[in-house]
Amino acid sequence: MSNFLSASIGRKVFMSLTGLFLISFLSLHLTLNLLLIFDDTGVLFNQAAYFMATNPMIKIMEPILALGFIIHIIWAGWITLDNMRARPQGYASGDQLLKWWAPSKNMFILGGMILVFLILHIFNFWVKLKITGDPLLSKPTGTGIEMHNTYELVKTLFVNFPLYDVLYVIGGILVGLHLSHGFWSAFQTIGLSNINWMKRLKCLANLIGIIFAVGFSAIPIYFLLKF
Repeated sequence: MSNFLSASIGRKVFMSLTGLFLISFLSLHLTLNLLLIFDDTGVLFNQAAYFMATNPMIKIMEPILALGFIIHIIWAGWITLDNMRARPQGYASGDQLLKWWAPSKNMFILGGMILVFLILHIFNFWVKLKITGDPLLSKPTGTGIEMHNTYELVKTLFVNFPLYDVLYVIGGILVGLHLSHGFWSAFQTIGLSNINWMKRLKCLANLIGIIFAVGFSAIPIYFLLKF
């Protein structure tokens, strides 16, 4: 097993599996976050956030998820360094000019930018919910159950700090770009390389990328326009 993981293909397979695992989390995360724009009272979102915070299975999955992110980031760096050593001369200048935006050539850069977005997200929400607290969390939720008013915390940040809205939209677009390549590439790495299936997976990957980019971007835009 250690020989497999130390080999280039082993690291790529492991990174692909952790990537698919993280996509499943992002799907759940986006679904819950979209409740923000379907209920202005905040009741639905607060109930969903309360469920996520108190459900035993979610508590078990939380450290596993954190470990998955860490492993995915480390493996991405490892693979990128290997690729740089294997081809130190880089791509031809004409190719760079024509395809500088291609996610397949910038996955590490996109991943690093998404990491910054993730850190901002954790600092503004997770830290306040789990560690420091915030006066907004103590406001009445309208649910009749004692819980954090997570909706008020999120709404206030999006309404009062337009710069964060811009960063959130950029982060959402980067997530979409990252997934538009990472999704089909993961299946290719683990052995699904049939031409017909690849065409379908790439179409599905592009669709997934668009859904995530539009979904995450819609949330701050909604609050800016609505409030």
